[in-house]
This record gives sequence, structure tokens and C-alpha cells, in this order.
Amino acid sequence: MTTSIPVRTKLPQVGTTIFSVMTALAIEHQAINLAQGFPDFPCDPVLIDCVTKAMKDGHNQYAPMAGLLRLREVIATYIYDLYKAEYHPENEITITSGATEALYAAITALVEKGDEVIVFEPCYDAYIPAIELNGGVAITIELEPPYYAIDWKKVRAKVSDRTKLMILNSPNNPTASTITQEDILNLKDLIEDYQFFILSDEVYEHLIYDGRTHTSMCADDLLKTRSLIVASFGKSLHVTGWKVGYCLAPYALTEEFRKVHQFLTFCTHLPTQVAIADYLQNDALSKFADLKKMYQTKRDYFQQIMQETRFKPIKSKGTYFQLFSFSDITDENDTDFAVRLTQEFGVATVPVSAFYASGRDESLLRFCFAKQEETLNQAVERLCKI
Repeated sequence: MTTSIPVRTKLPQVGTTIFSVMTALAIEHQAINLAQGFPDFPCDPVLIDCVTKAMKDGHNQYAPMAGLLRLREVIATYIYDLYKAEYHPENEITITSGATEALYAAITALVEKGDEVIVFEPCYDAYIPAIELNGGVAITIELEPPYYAIDWKKVRAKVSDRTKLMILNSPNNPTASTITQEDILNLKDLIEDYQFFILSDEVYEHLIYDGRTHTSMCADDLLKTRSLIVASFGKSLHVTGWKVGYCLAPYALTEEFRKVHQFLTFCTHLPTQVAIADYLQNDALSKFADLKKMYQTKRDYFQQIMQETRFKPIKSKGTYFQLFSFSDITDENDTDFAVRLTQEFGVATVPVSAFYASGRDESLLRFCFAKQEETLNQAVERLCKI
């Protein structure tokens, strides 16, 4: 005789992520997947040659816990070239198994029971569960469409002596908005009054458009001392499946970060680290500049052809996402409409309400334009039938 043991969930409000749900629907209905954020075009063949060579050369065992030193040295060099910020490759840069692992490790390293964490919504769905699993309390601040600018008066009203961490994401997923130098000044004023840290999710740092430059936390001397900065090679090299990210932080923060990282994944796939180091060794900045131009061209093309549909755009300033309003099309909630789009019209998107803890619905869908022109054309052809 067996007796069932009740399982008490640590995340009662969490189910399967919306990305998995919409991708599964896309597969079931053979829909074009503009929901999940991944390219449908190959990475540079040279990068494939680099990883193949790394494997053949025998780089197939455990990597160092902190990551391949040569890759960390490459990162330190281009971070200095981009932002004039110095990070010691041995004790201030850590290679992680994707950006999501880095985010979780950073939150776990800093957040204790009862600590409050400022989170701006809509936001990447991994933030709040990680906070809650560590006993923290997410203090959410909803940003208002269409600009999704931070209202610093609201922020100051929410920050207190219990605030341990603030999570920033720029360029932002899903809104495709960016923070500005004015935001930096407001943040500095606030951080001088309160003792909190910053977790800056900068995975789309190279995907920023219309002549804008990325505003990194490491570019300011004060903010750099308080910040853990997370980035991703998956986004910048079109290899999301490789799951190679990294975290920049001052020595004391890196020490705490690595205490968690070593028991979370310990280390990251070595052949891909060797390959990325070889690939970026001499011309990282030119590759990142080409990336920005390529994605801005894709964004502009997608916005142009979407004019043939009834959807209304909220302009993308960065990332490879674009929000579109469907308020002129239907009064359905965004989740129901996203499901119907997938089932009846064969195009999968993500409802923006999934990025709010409250489920706030502004009749917006997120589209990923990191696709071949043929894919985007086919999607728009279907959307024109609505």
C-alpha cells in the first residue's frame, strides 16, 4: 500500500512559462514562431568552425568554475573599449550557463528572507520567482505604455531601508525601451540616500538603434561599485542554445556571486567558451557594430511590412522584439487573442500581460523579428487576413 505525500509548492502562482506554452502551441499548429526570442538564421560559420576545432583539440572536460580565463580576458578588453570600465578578469568576471543562471545566482547571493527588491514591470519572467524562492519580496513598479519610462517619484516612494536590490533591464524585454542618462542621474541620487545593490540585465546591450548608445551601469564610477551586470553571448552571436553568459561585478560582489554559482552549475560548457574566445579575440567591437546594423535593418523592415496589417506599433528602441497593439482589432484579452492567432492564423506571439505579476492587459503582443525576411513575410501575409 502506498501513501501519497502532499507536495507543498514554493511557487504557487507559477506554471509553465508563457514562452514554452506559446512555442508548444506553435509546434502543434505548425505556426510561425514569433513568440520565443531566438533567431531562425544560422550563426557565423566561422564560429561553428571554432567550436568544432575546440572539440577536436580536446577541450571537452570541465571548465574552470569561474570560466575560461582567456574568454574572461577577451571580455575585460572589449568592456574597457566600449565603456572605459575596468574589470579584473580573474576576480571580477564570471562565465555562466546563460544569463538566466547569472540572474538567479546574483539574486540568491544577495537576497535574504524579508529583503525587498524593486522590479520594473513588464519584466522578464525569471526575476520574481528567483526573488520569492530566496525569501525576498518583489516590490513591483508598473511602467506606462507607450514609452515605458521610469517615474522616479514612484520609485523613491517604494524604496526603503528594507530595499536590498533593484533590477534594471535595458534594452528592455519586452517593451524594447531603454534607460537614459537622466535615469542614471536619478538613480545616482537615490542610491546615495539608500544602501541597495543593482542587478543590471544588459543581455541586449548590442541591440540598440537609431544612433543611441547603450547606457551601462559600468560606465558610471558610482553605479559600477554597486552593480552586478549580466550579459549574454547567446543574443549577440545568434547562439541562444549554447547558453553562455557572464556576470561583471566588483571583487566583493563577485566573491558572493561565485559562492552560489559553484553550487548551481559549477561551470559552463568548455568548447563553446574556447570558440567564443577565439572568435572575438581580435575584432569583437566590429562584430558587435555589424550586429546592431543588421538588427536595425530587420526592425525597420518588420515595421514597414506590418503596416499592411491592422496592428499598431510601439517603436522598438532596442532588443529584437517589437510590441504591437491590437486594440483596433478585438476586445479579447491578450492571452486569448495570442492563442487564437496561433491556432487560426498560424502566427505565435507572446501576450504582454504575462510580463506583469498583476496580469495587466493593455492589448499588446510581443513579436520577435530576429528572423529571416522570408519568415517575416510569411507571418505578415497571415496577419493580413485578420
